[in-house]
Amino acid sequence: MHRLNLSRRGLFRVAVAALGAYGMSRPASAAAAPAEIKVPENIPTNRIDFDSKGIEGWTTVDGQWVVEDMPGSPVGKRVLVQRATRNQFNVIVAPAGPFTDVDVSVKFDPLSGKEDASGGIVFRFNDGKYYVVRANALEGNFRLYYYDRGRRELASASVKAPALAQWHMIRVVALGDHIQGWLDGALLLDHRDSRFRSGRVGLWTKADSITAFNDLTIRGVPGGVS
Repeated sequence: MHRLNLSRRGLFRVAVAALGAYGMSRPASAAAAPAEIKVPENIPTNRIDFDSKGIEGWTTVDGQWVVEDMPGSPVGKRVLVQRATRNQFNVIVAPAGPFTDVDVSVKFDPLSGKEDASGGIVFRFNDGKYYVVRANALEGNFRLYYYDRGRRELASASVKAPALAQWHMIRVVALGDHIQGWLDGALLLDHRDSRFRSGRVGLWTKADSITAFNDLTIRGVPGGVS
């Protein structure tokens, strides 16, 4: 009888230990998704209309940016296409701003590219320095970088590579040092970085990527240097 009691006590201890181990492992797999950050509701929305205005007033940093007709574009009949294939990075900056906090979205179609097939949103662009959130149809990742005389990665998420020759959507929200990034409606990046405080908004590609952009929407809090 004594041996049986010891055995029961031993089994109980094993069961408690197993439950404890299970409880310790749950938070890692059941971690809550980050809460969505938002700019104030009263911030006006600026929708870029390539049909009527083109890119007059925009600043081309690098690249060959042209407005073209494209059947099946998400909004209107015309899109902005980046066609240079020999630059390291291609950047164009919209005239609005500068802004501190922003909520920016754009639809992009990676038309072609062998080295790179990407599209991205530039934000807090000032004096050649900026953040960029980008997706690449040749890679299974979605990334946030900062650029200051060279590009450096800040955050990355694993994704199914967005398909070539299809429209996708990128969105970025930046409040103070808090930055979140979405790809096709999914919140994938949640990071903090305080090196750039304000600047203008733009679009981005890399290397030989020929990419179309459409339906650019900017909500920004004015402020900072121009």
